[in-house]
Amino acid sequence: METNVNRLFLMGTICGWTHFRYIICSMKKEQVVNCQFSVWYPIFKKHTIKSLILPLPQNVIDYLLDDGTLVVSGGDNNNQQNQTNNSDSEEEDVQWSDDETTTTVTAPEFPEFNSKVLEAINTLGGCVFPKLNWSAPRDANWIALNSSLQCQSLSDIFLLFKSSDFITHDLTQPFLHSSDEDSQNPAINYELVLRKWSELLPGGEFRCFIKENKLIGISQRDYTQYYHHISKQEAQICHSIQEFFSQHVQYQFLDEDFVLDVYRDSWGKVWLIDLNPFGEVTDSLLFTWEELTSGNSLSANQEEGDTAQQDGPVFRYTTSDVTVQPSPCLSYRIPRDFVDLSTGEDAYKLIDFLKLKKCQQEDSEEEVEEEVRQ
Repeated sequence: METNVNRLFLMGTICGWTHFRYIICSMKKEQVVNCQFSVWYPIFKKHTIKSLILPLPQNVIDYLLDDGTLVVSGGDNNNQQNQTNNSDSEEEDVQWSDDETTTTVTAPEFPEFNSKVLEAINTLGGCVFPKLNWSAPRDANWIALNSSLQCQSLSDIFLLFKSSDFITHDLTQPFLHSSDEDSQNPAINYELVLRKWSELLPGGEFRCFIKENKLIGISQRDYTQYYHHISKQEAQICHSIQEFFSQHVQYQFLDEDFVLDVYRDSWGKVWLIDLNPFGEVTDSLLFTWEELTSGNSLSANQEEGDTAQQDGPVFRYTTSDVTVQPSPCLSYRIPRDFVDLSTGEDAYKLIDFLKLKKCQQEDSEEEVEEEVRQ
């Protein structure tokens, strides 16, 4: 860790940063491993949503990472009769045609895995919320017909997973931002997590930041919207979350630094939804990772709308319609090339775009000159 700290300090000196951010060096790979669903679920099973975990076969992982395969299997309706029919049916072909050639793309089938998934979905009531070891495809709900992460079949799950950058991150770079990046990556057994579908109201979701086994901050999960009941019930919400944490979570987890997602229902009961690493790989929402990881007290930096009792957590939420913000997942609905162009992240794409515009302009000028000659 010392090596990374010195390296970052040197970079900060060269680049002229006004302060040194230690936060990038705070999360270790072991902490990421401990936040896998299959690690924390057995510990807190009584306080969260019923779920089933299925090992993810390598051929399914390969399919999810294959950019060239955009077709998903559509023959797996969620009932036992259709399940039997599908296992005996031949693979379906999807064709696109033009004037010269016809391309056939075969939708891959995973009959054994499909059978296990359908059995698990039926066990959980027919509808599930899918995720991998860490992430759910929240950035891909726009592609579903109902704009929801509710799934009833393997094809529903594949459609979301194949469209999600969050899922790709889990599969390709789960240890991004880890301080011990030079060490060997731990072996990961990838799993499909199916959670019983529950209608959770966004206004009841909160993210809690735990440092050294102490709850230091609570943030409204859906900070893009203003929820009137939060401002009316802030004291009760903060109290119920603190009570849940102290009674059921504190000192129970493998790490002392982590991030907790909870849901408070209309009766005031708190449920555990997810556990995340304490580091930049996790969205800090209405906080910044700098203030969460610094030695200074968060209460010293309170803004209007923060609630903090003595030695209690800071509670932040959207205080009015004026502060409502667009969803951060909206950018995932735009083709990646457009995003790169708008942000300047890919210089080569920008150069190609400018060259194209220049050629178009020159062609237009030549056409005008030709018309003038005629």
